[in-house]
Amino acid sequence: MSLKDNIHALFAPKTVAVIGASAAPGKVGHTVVANMLEAGYKGTLIPVNPKADEILGLPVTKKIEDLPEGLDMAVIVVPVAAVVPSMEALAKRKVRSAVIITAGFKEVGKEGYALEQRLIELCTEHEIAMVGPNCLGLISTHDNNNASFAAGYPEKGSIAFFSQSGALCTAILDWALGENVGFSKFVSLGNKAVINEGNMLEYLRTDPNTSVILGYIENVEHGADFIEQAAKVTQEKPVIMIKSGTTTAGAKAASSHTGAIAGSDQAYTAAFRKTGVIRANDMATLFDLAQAFSTQPLPEGPGLCIVTNSGGPGILAADATEKSSLNMARLSNSTIERMKEFLPPYASLYNPVDLIGDAPAERYRKTLEVVIDDPQVHSILVLLTPTASAEIIETAEAIIEVSKKTKKPIFVNYMGGQRTRPGQKMLTDAGIPCSIYPEPLIKSIETMYNYYLWRQTPAQEYPEVRRNRQKARLVINEARSKGATEVVEFQAQEVLRAYNLPTPNTGLARSSDEAVAAADKIGYPVVLKIASPQISHKSDVGGVKVNLADAEAVRNAFFDITARAQRMRPEAYIAGCLVQEMAPKGCKEIIIGFKRDDQFGPLLMFGLGGIYVEILKDIAFRLAPLGRDDAKGIIREIKSYMLLKGVRGEQPVNFQAIEDILITMSELALDFPEIVEAEFNPVLVNAEKAVVADVRITLSA
Repeated sequence: MSLKDNIHALFAPKTVAVIGASAAPGKVGHTVVANMLEAGYKGTLIPVNPKADEILGLPVTKKIEDLPEGLDMAVIVVPVAAVVPSMEALAKRKVRSAVIITAGFKEVGKEGYALEQRLIELCTEHEIAMVGPNCLGLISTHDNNNASFAAGYPEKGSIAFFSQSGALCTAILDWALGENVGFSKFVSLGNKAVINEGNMLEYLRTDPNTSVILGYIENVEHGADFIEQAAKVTQEKPVIMIKSGTTTAGAKAASSHTGAIAGSDQAYTAAFRKTGVIRANDMATLFDLAQAFSTQPLPEGPGLCIVTNSGGPGILAADATEKSSLNMARLSNSTIERMKEFLPPYASLYNPVDLIGDAPAERYRKTLEVVIDDPQVHSILVLLTPTASAEIIETAEAIIEVSKKTKKPIFVNYMGGQRTRPGQKMLTDAGIPCSIYPEPLIKSIETMYNYYLWRQTPAQEYPEVRRNRQKARLVINEARSKGATEVVEFQAQEVLRAYNLPTPNTGLARSSDEAVAAADKIGYPVVLKIASPQISHKSDVGGVKVNLADAEAVRNAFFDITARAQRMRPEAYIAGCLVQEMAPKGCKEIIIGFKRDDQFGPLLMFGLGGIYVEILKDIAFRLAPLGRDDAKGIIREIKSYMLLKGVRGEQPVNFQAIEDILITMSELALDFPEIVEAEFNPVLVNAEKAVVADVRITLSA
């Protein structure tokens, strides 16, 4: 059996040994045995304790060596010093899986780290599927398996949840018990020594009892595997995750705009976007989405119909809808005519459909049956305020009845508290999401619709990039051979040419005469830039002069730039100046860069140049590799996209030229793992073309 096969033994074991089982109530080893029994576990449960004869009515095995061979699972709750010897003994008994609840491993320091490494070696050698250490345990409700020390046991359901935080597991479990929400699997990953979120996604993708997957993560250590597994599972089941630790510690040391702005949180957001994982930004949203996805069908369009007994709340819900990617469904004439047959003349027949404050349950039922038939309606939000004549329980019954006859999602906003609470519970128990506020419900519907669109999205197109890797390799190897960690512009120009990237006409001048000759050949006006492998921030030394209109201006600029650079950076080798053609008229400046993320690899960045990136942080991110749709999406995501599209009669820029540069940078990043950051800044673009006017490449030390 492989590690992948043995994961099944964690959830549906036929034989389980609890190593460190205890007869003393309150001890973790006692709670685990009690939880297994209370869950109705149907397999063979063996407590292991050298000093006891019987625990909770079960005969006790004194030592691991006396256990039968081929155990499906061992739950380990012994002191930390005894964990590795216990696992060594279990490996000899050919155990298939293990849950190590004991703490005191890499989370406590060097000695604990060494112990954890030994556990990893054992599990790798013997293909043991291990959860933990330092975890709460796991639950598989459909297998009557509660190998945890959690307080409480959830109902059977279709939601699977895994978490790096045991405390969060406890909170989610308590919520589930209070809301009567069912779970299929419940896993505390702990230190993720062997089984991690990628393994869980792979397993849960084919689990017949799971239809929705929730996850809490603090970090991902195997980014490529996570992306591969997540992309597969989201085509079949929604994956909703909450990610903590959203700050970036290393940004201050970055050498470029990209490096300073692109942090770990942007990388995770890009990874979730690339794979279709739904990100919940807070626990309330995680709970709302879990309930929505597990109980309602996906809306197959953006059209939302609001049915209410109060005009004001209906308008507020309509406002929230218009701010989302949903729209207020335009009801057909036949729908309106049908409603006229039974609604009072003072009711509003248009979306929102206002049934008026005296609406009885029967009026709700008839209206819902009619609007559900409208092809422009893809989802329904029912609002009820507790007016004096509102039939709260009867209306809930009517909504439940109608929901059983449709494949369109229905959400309910029962406003208020004390009077509406019984109706809220009825609806929730029937699997209809119900809230006292409309906004979270609309957010859930929008998220479900966006996931529906994700499922319909065709596979990405990845255009072939023509390049000469060997030519670029020579430039990078030469820089590394000299101990350089940066390939500055006059050297990096060769890399750009090797990748067929559009660049301004450029020449390297070692003297003022050469500068004038180069300018004559290029054509005036020109730009002069200092050329030095030690000076990457040229403007810091006054190393750039623009719009030089004649030979005298070029000659003076050459002397001024080189003299200033030598005075301000006496240690730098001055190779001369780059002479470059001026940007064509009507150009806009954009910035394209990437930073290599430790988990997920190259993180591409796009934005407008100048103040837009430095002050407004108007930027978008994607992970490599970049497909054509990715390139289109990253451009259109920035708020200032309309400036590129053209305003007040301006022509739009050449978007395909920008896309081509983005895709090429993505390939450059994948071709050379030693490049940790690169930046094209600015890229000058107009209606005809885009050119990379400046480049910086940073190498690993």
